[in-house]
Amino acid sequence: MKKRIELGLLYSRSGSYSLISEACRTGALSAIAEINSMPDLPITFAPIERDPQGNIDAYGPLCEEILRDSDARHVVGCVTSWSRKEVIPTLEKAGGTLWYAVPYEGFEASDHVVYTHACPNQHLLPLLGWAFARLGRRGFLTGSNYIWGWEMNRLARDVILSASGEVLGERYLPLGSLDVERMINEIRATRPDFILNNLIGPSQYAFLEAYHKLGQEDAHFRPETCPILSCNLTECELPAIHPAAIEGLVAAGPYFRGATGWPQAQRNFGSSHEAAAWSSVYRLAILLSGHEDATEQSLAQLLHDAPQGSEGIDLSTHHTALPVLIAQVENGAFAVRERFEAVAGDPYLARGRNPVAPGAPRLKVVS
Repeated sequence: MKKRIELGLLYSRSGSYSLISEACRTGALSAIAEINSMPDLPITFAPIERDPQGNIDAYGPLCEEILRDSDARHVVGCVTSWSRKEVIPTLEKAGGTLWYAVPYEGFEASDHVVYTHACPNQHLLPLLGWAFARLGRRGFLTGSNYIWGWEMNRLARDVILSASGEVLGERYLPLGSLDVERMINEIRATRPDFILNNLIGPSQYAFLEAYHKLGQEDAHFRPETCPILSCNLTECELPAIHPAAIEGLVAAGPYFRGATGWPQAQRNFGSSHEAAAWSSVYRLAILLSGHEDATEQSLAQLLHDAPQGSEGIDLSTHHTALPVLIAQVENGAFAVRERFEAVAGDPYLARGRNPVAPGAPRLKVVS
């Protein structure tokens, strides 16, 4: 008889980043259903769901509720870095683990978090390397006014300046703000080689549509000359944006719809968010199937003692090795342009900040 294990899910089903949350939730639930139907696994998962409804103040209390009122010791959830940081103290106190399936800004390695999506050496550095080689080194940085925008642009500024480039502007919007006119006017005046987009949610959608209009007025701002670059935009958000406004956008990530090479799965996911959440649940299932008392172990013990290995999770940083794909929107869908086969997560950039890190696999063209 299979052992029933409760598993927390903590995703907002409303609010400015609900499309990403829904993609992650879809991936997690599909993995749970698949695992529960597998006769060769000795466990089943019972989801314990809580919905913070996009309210940052709700994440900590709801995570505490999951860990206090159920037998769940593992939680799959959170989208923003802000929400992730809100739940870490709760996880530390209760001995729980968060499985985080969204790209983030790096410079973190919690004993209570597994990071199954990309960090900067797996998204930002390869993306800037691609841009430097094809477009130039004069960038304009945009971001939402919170951790992701601040840290991504701080790192991008360092990388651009170290490569003898120029940062022609760096502007932020409050979360949810649609007031993009000043950004557009400054981009029009400075005429960069590329724009790095670290906006999120509706701010990002409004900016992309305004930038498309700018390109209609001035050919310099069309994708072939001055594209927008992104490390967090995936297929799950494309329906919220006017189709013409996403054409030519360049993005970095571990997976795009239809690509191959995602760890543990040869299947077609809707986006990398869905894939990373699926992978979180799948990896956890294999780890918990290893021996009888696995559900009572800390994350460090679980990874160290797993009979079949740590499921590709680095024992010191809790990051994973992932493919790195550079893709561009073409006819409404991402088309892969170049690829790293597998790059280990390096959250503190211990191996350097070069746009293409020394010793990393060389990029190859994918037709």
